[in-house]
Amino acid sequence: MGIRVAVAGASGYAGGELLRLLAGHPEFELVAATAHRQAGQPVAAVHPQLTGLDLVFGATEAETLADADLVFLALPHGQSAALAAALPDTAMVVDLGADHRLRDADAWTRYYGGAHAGAWTYGLPELPGQRHEIAAARRVASTGCYAVATTLALAPLIAAGAVRPDDVVVVAASGTSGAGRAAKAHLLGSEVMGDLSPYKVGVHQHVPEIKQATGATSLSFTPVLAPMPRGILATVTAVPTGDADPRAVLADAYVDAPFVRLLPEGAWPHTAATAGGNSCHLQATVDTDSGRVVVVSAIDNLGKGAAGQAVQNANLMAGLPETTGLSAYGVAP
Repeated sequence: MGIRVAVAGASGYAGGELLRLLAGHPEFELVAATAHRQAGQPVAAVHPQLTGLDLVFGATEAETLADADLVFLALPHGQSAALAAALPDTAMVVDLGADHRLRDADAWTRYYGGAHAGAWTYGLPELPGQRHEIAAARRVASTGCYAVATTLALAPLIAAGAVRPDDVVVVAASGTSGAGRAAKAHLLGSEVMGDLSPYKVGVHQHVPEIKQATGATSLSFTPVLAPMPRGILATVTAVPTGDADPRAVLADAYVDAPFVRLLPEGAWPHTAATAGGNSCHLQATVDTDSGRVVVVSAIDNLGKGAAGQAVQNANLMAGLPETTGLSAYGVAP
């Protein structure tokens, strides 16, 4: 009998990816999945890729989840805190939403609105000392998708003093699944295909999270909607403080990180190579004209950016190797 796990908000894209990973996990036993409008429907009716998974969506209530040893919350921002508070104290909880990521209550109010629910242990194992913190925690706030792509590219450089924290520029393109599964006119195929469009320029909600995780003090962030279902490609630039080799800094930081891949010199990340996996691909150089350090990062926004990262955190909380049930390899073509 494995560790009993449940997923709240399992009808969405991140929830569906969680179900896929958990269904194949050797130590987790999937016992419940909840939804709102789809409650009462078989999981496979909503996620046909999971045909054969004999599970019916229950209502998103604490009672539906209470028998699980570990609960994943894949709910819209602002909806996790109340449900988490109603769960037994004995249950381990991993929140894929933003409710418990930020330590600064003012930043929460500015970017999300409403009351701040308090911060949990931040769920990015690759940050220094964070694996130990996650393993000791009963409540973990998993990262935002843009945040993990940017943080893995930037945090080691700031920590090493290799770049200035007060002049960071990020331009990141994301697939449409990052906007969720709800029907929206601007996400229709006819609107997205053949188009790139920036959105939430200068006001994106992941900015305070990225600053908190990396130590950046000033961040210009431009997100771009790309005509693809999944993936994030982030280009991060910063001003160097000396002549440190950014590749060497990243290589040293991630020497023991099973899911972070620093590509061979001259090879650049692309999103398709990370699709379906829990990996982050990185490359770095120094711009010969501006002198700025440039790091490019690629992840699957539903993998390392959401469901895969959540399972990685849950593995640590459950005392398992963090790689259990996860792959660093993508699916191609």
